Amino acid sequence: MAAIAPTTPTASAASGWLATAQAQRAAGHRMQALALCEQRLQQQPGDQAALRLQVQLLSELGAAGRALELARQLDPPLDDVQLAALEAAMAAHQTRWSRAEPADPRQPYVEADRAVTTQDDILAVYGTRVPQVAAQVDVDRMISYNQASRNTEAVRDYRDLLAQGKQLPPYAEASLADALLERHQPEQAIPLYEDSIKREPPPYAPDAIDPRLGLAYAYFEAGRYADAIRLIDHVADSEPAWIKRNGRLPDSNSHKLDAALNAALLREYRWLLQEAWDRISTLLAQAPMNEVLWRELGNLQRSRGWPRAAEDSMVTSAGIDDSDLHTRLGLIASWRELDDFARVEPALQQVEAVNTRDSEVAKSRDEWDRQRGWQFDLEHDRGSGDSPNYGDRDHETQATLMSPLLADHWRVYGITRLAGASLPEGGVERDRLGFGVRGYMRDLEGYLQILPGVGPDTLRTAVEAGLKWFPNDHWTFSADWSSTGDQDVPLRANYYGITAHALDVSAQWRASELTSVQLTAAHDRFTDGNRRNGWQANFLQRLHTAPYLTLDGGVELGQSSNSKSDAVVPYYSPSRARWGMLTGRLENVLSQRYERSWKERIDIAAGTYQERNYGSGWAASASYGQTFQPHGGLVFGWTLGWNSQPYDGKRDHRVTLDLTMHWGE
Repeated sequence: MAAIAPTTPTASAASGWLATAQAQRAAGHRMQALALCEQRLQQQPGDQAALRLQVQLLSELGAAGRALELARQLDPPLDDVQLAALEAAMAAHQTRWSRAEPADPRQPYVEADRAVTTQDDILAVYGTRVPQVAAQVDVDRMISYNQASRNTEAVRDYRDLLAQGKQLPPYAEASLADALLERHQPEQAIPLYEDSIKREPPPYAPDAIDPRLGLAYAYFEAGRYADAIRLIDHVADSEPAWIKRNGRLPDSNSHKLDAALNAALLREYRWLLQEAWDRISTLLAQAPMNEVLWRELGNLQRSRGWPRAAEDSMVTSAGIDDSDLHTRLGLIASWRELDDFARVEPALQQVEAVNTRDSEVAKSRDEWDRQRGWQFDLEHDRGSGDSPNYGDRDHETQATLMSPLLADHWRVYGITRLAGASLPEGGVERDRLGFGVRGYMRDLEGYLQILPGVGPDTLRTAVEAGLKWFPNDHWTFSADWSSTGDQDVPLRANYYGITAHALDVSAQWRASELTSVQLTAAHDRFTDGNRRNGWQANFLQRLHTAPYLTLDGGVELGQSSNSKSDAVVPYYSPSRARWGMLTGRLENVLSQRYERSWKERIDIAAGTYQERNYGSGWAASASYGQTFQPHGGLVFGWTLGWNSQPYDGKRDHRVTLDLTMHWGE
């Protein structure tokens, strides 16, 4: 702010209170200088030198509104440069005030918007008359835009500034970097963060935002993962746990906690969930009443497959601070995952009514609208082999179009299922077209669908139903029944006019993303009198986790038996068969950019297959696939596979190609 020149006082005054007050101000003791002004004004109420110095001190101390009010009472008045500088200082103070907790949580943007309005008024009045102040106000307004979550406008003005060949002053760089990062432009944000830190290095004041955290996230979003982790770990390690206060007990250092928490979060975002869990749990043990730690613990619990535990943690966070926006968004995300849909829309509308510009709120709205909206799934599988069990060529296609969520609990859908194969006896088709209804409630999902046959080769109308129960975060029980057994009955049996009533039940226990066990049992009642019973057990264990890469190993065991062997029925029907396989799975992210991702997956299995009367032989399978998500709600996938195993002592080799598409959420 331009200095306000005091009027020339008397010689005795100049050598007395004024000289002392100016010396106190020059030494940074503004409160002492202000006290001297107050004393002088009590003695000489109209002293212009005291009034002018008082105005300047009040502005510097943050009482910009009062300073401006007094300045307008000066006689003679301040010139345009001084008055514009005072108004600019008041707007800058309003921007700083907006960083604090809003006085009214229902109006989070009031202070920042007020600063923008003030800055607009200054530019309208002084833009051409006081260009040096206008240039400062232009920059300050960009900061105010950022504080008001009006980052599109902040970036627009920043681009205009660069087009004019101008540069940002150091104090504004971090705020504009925040705006660029919010607008998904991390590469442009990085040099601003770096220059800001270079010009204004740490340590930072307790109430200031550490720009190194923003820089770490900019590195992360730009794909510089090693740089992000290296920086955030350095900040967490270098910040002291306590800050000494003059004459008082040390205070805990919030910057260290912020850095330590974000070091855990960056690991969570790169699939290092167990490491993130250990770090957040340690922090929470040290600060059990920190609502942010409870909130982030809840988000991590949801990532690990524990939405109910996540809900409890979010409730705990809300109990400490019920105004925290991200806690409320975390609760909404948990309800969406728990199928507790009736609570989502009212809660989200309440959040939107207050936080009208927040990007995380907008993202939550987009995800919810996609989840409750239309859903489309397409799966196409094609195989080629040298066995009469599947034919030389076989294919299956299923397409499902689901309606938007109805009354928070229901969807209706149309479904098409087309299957066919080239058998030695001739071609066979099993085509169905029907409809269904799916229901949702907390901890429970169910469906009922009816699929009449299309064409002369498809037998009977398929009636299918299923139920899935989630009693807690670790157990899942499911049952599926079909009147035709399309998923269990081979097309070869259909060729001979045979279908089946099929029942499949399963139970899965899942500790976390690291360990799971599933047991499935099946019973099929074929229309030719055959009765098939079988079971399969799968165990999966995480063997290795690296950033954006996981490696799992497992065991698969199974057995099936038929009351009629394929000596008397025209399809593969061993009287008894057993198998045991060792399995492996690798998943890896090839590319990640916000909602756009490209992933790959490799599955392998090897073991033995034993059939009564035919002995045992080796069995193996391998597949490689990729999924590509160009943006949220749209995913394409493909998988190329190979498998080999004996049937009735004769080895069968097959190559398969699976294509998938999903639109929705």
